[in-house]
Amino acid sequence: MNKTEDIAKQAIPQDILEEAQELARGAEILPDGVNALAAKIWQARKEGRSLRVKLGIDPTSTDLHVGHAVCFRKLSRFQKFGHQIVVIIGGFTAQIGDPTGRNSTRPPLTADDVAVNAKTYLDQMGSIIDLNKAEVTNNGDWLAPLNLNDLIKLASKVTVNQMLAKEAFGSRIEQQMPVHLHELFYPILQGYDSVAIKSDIELGGTDQRFNILAGRELQGHYGQSQQLAMLLPLLEGTDGVQKMSKSYNNYIGLKEIPDDMFGKCMRIPDNLIIKYFEMTTDWTGADIDKLKAELAARANPKDAKEKLAWQIVCQYHGKELADKALSEWTRVHSERQVPEEMPSHVIASDSQLFRILVESKLTSGTGEAKRLIQEGAVRLDGEQVREPNVQVTISKAEGVVLQVGRRKFVRLVNK
Repeated sequence: MNKTEDIAKQAIPQDILEEAQELARGAEILPDGVNALAAKIWQARKEGRSLRVKLGIDPTSTDLHVGHAVCFRKLSRFQKFGHQIVVIIGGFTAQIGDPTGRNSTRPPLTADDVAVNAKTYLDQMGSIIDLNKAEVTNNGDWLAPLNLNDLIKLASKVTVNQMLAKEAFGSRIEQQMPVHLHELFYPILQGYDSVAIKSDIELGGTDQRFNILAGRELQGHYGQSQQLAMLLPLLEGTDGVQKMSKSYNNYIGLKEIPDDMFGKCMRIPDNLIIKYFEMTTDWTGADIDKLKAELAARANPKDAKEKLAWQIVCQYHGKELADKALSEWTRVHSERQVPEEMPSHVIASDSQLFRILVESKLTSGTGEAKRLIQEGAVRLDGEQVREPNVQVTISKAEGVVLQVGRRKFVRLVNK
């Protein structure tokens, strides 16, 4: 019986149980749930230290969205309770590529690609966690020096049967698709990161279950206390169906301007309001429970989404810009006024409306432009227009406001 299991059988102090419950909110903890986390916290306290909480990131792109930030926010919660977070940049593993959720081999990245992407990741993470108090390291520091003898010894700790149990590998084999040998090393090397930094907890999305448990398994082979896996749900995008991704155009980017960020938050389905508060904001569990009760008592979901949108914009842009975004949203969507600021587009005299929509990039083509006009989604200075071929003439010095839907505005001006 290890120390954590022994402590778990004892009466854990109430303050530690409450801390564990708050940290575990919205997450799945393996094995043994919140009680195991409480036992870890108590064990660390008895040893006079904080927990070492690991997050490994492979910087495969440059722009992050609030779905990526879910794990960062959980790290921030651990920091606020005084624990040590360890951010591992996958300088070595990113060049292999995690096959999780993919039916093909990832294209390899160069070391230069990883370095550039890592800088942008950390810049954006810095708005959520205190990087000055975090350990930020690169797994190339311990993986790159491994020689062939070291690698074979490491591989001997894992069976092929275990590797083939990984969904991404098993499904590809069933479909007679190739699985390259180097891909099998990814979970092993990623798991060795946990050994290298002696982690107590590892965070990751639910798609990282196999990799995180592989780290736990390796720690046991190396005589270490085994980490717990804290798995966080993948956040659905603004469409409420697919996971948040730039590929699905349902994302809320961390670097988006406040008005766009606010507007995208307002588009999420009502059934995801609580999940977004839990996963994308700093609201406490008590505050979220109160909001959940209000919604159950038929409070207006629109009001809750405005609070959510304000909170998210405030986190990344500050209170002043969050207040401004809320005010602009109210002007345009509640009071039906036009935005104070919008792009301008110069047109020639007597231009056809459907052509202006395309030229101003409000639509992607003439077919979409004509359809939106006929559906009543287009307005000129607030007046609905349903004739695609109508000629638009600018007679006022301030121009004419062209509106598509509820969020797209352009001021048309004469040459």
